[in-house]
Amino acid sequence: MHRRAFHRLLSAGVAGLIVTLQAAAPAWAGDEGADAMILKLSNEVLDSIKADPAIKGGDLTRLMALVDSKIMPNVNFHRMTAASVGPGWRQATPEQRKRLQEEYKTLLVRTYAGALQQVDDMTVALKPTRAAAEDKEVIVRTEVKGKAGSEPVQLDYRLEKTPGEGRGWKIYDLNVMGVWLVQNYRGQFAAEVNAKGIDGLIGSLVDRNKANAAAKKG
Repeated sequence: MHRRAFHRLLSAGVAGLIVTLQAAAPAWAGDEGADAMILKLSNEVLDSIKADPAIKGGDLTRLMALVDSKIMPNVNFHRMTAASVGPGWRQATPEQRKRLQEEYKTLLVRTYAGALQQVDDMTVALKPTRAAAEDKEVIVRTEVKGKAGSEPVQLDYRLEKTPGEGRGWKIYDLNVMGVWLVQNYRGQFAAEVNAKGIDGLIGSLVDRNKANAAAKKG
C-alpha cells in the first residue's frame, strides 16, 4: 500500500480506535479485565476530547499529553516498536531503542492528529469476536462508518492479556482495511536499517517527524 494512502487510513484508524473503545464495552461484559480497561480508556479519552476543543483542533502538545496519560498506558508500545523494527531491534543499543520508541510514537501521533476532529462523525459496528475466557491474545474486529456516502473502514485490533502487577488488556497492533500497522512499517523500517543501519532509521524518523510538523504548521 502506498505510504501516503496508508497514513490517511491510519488517521481514520485512530478515530475509530477511540469510538470503538466506547462502543465495545458491552461486548466485553463477560470479561471484567477487558471490560474495565476499555470502559475506563474510552470514557477518559472521550471526556478529554470533549472538554478540550484544542485537541480536536489538532493541538499537538495537548494531544501528546493525552496520548501519554490516557492511551499509551494501555498499549504495549515496546512490543509494537520491536515488532515494527523487526530483526534490527536486536542490533539496537538501549539508547537506540529508546530513541526508536520516541520517534515512532511521535510519527503515529502526528499521523493521527487530524483524525481526532472526526470522532463525532463516526460510528462503529463490532463484528463477532471468537475468543475463549482463557485466551491470552484476542483480535477485535470492527467496521468504522463515517458520513453518509463514505466507504466503511475495516478496523481490527490485536490485544494481549498481561500478567502481574500491570495485568490487563493491552493493544499491540492495528489493522486498517486488511493491512496490519506492524507488518506495514516492518517492511519500511527493514529497508531503512539495511541501507543505513539503526541510526539511519532513527534519522529517517526524525526527518519525517520534522516534515510532518512543518506541514502541520503550514
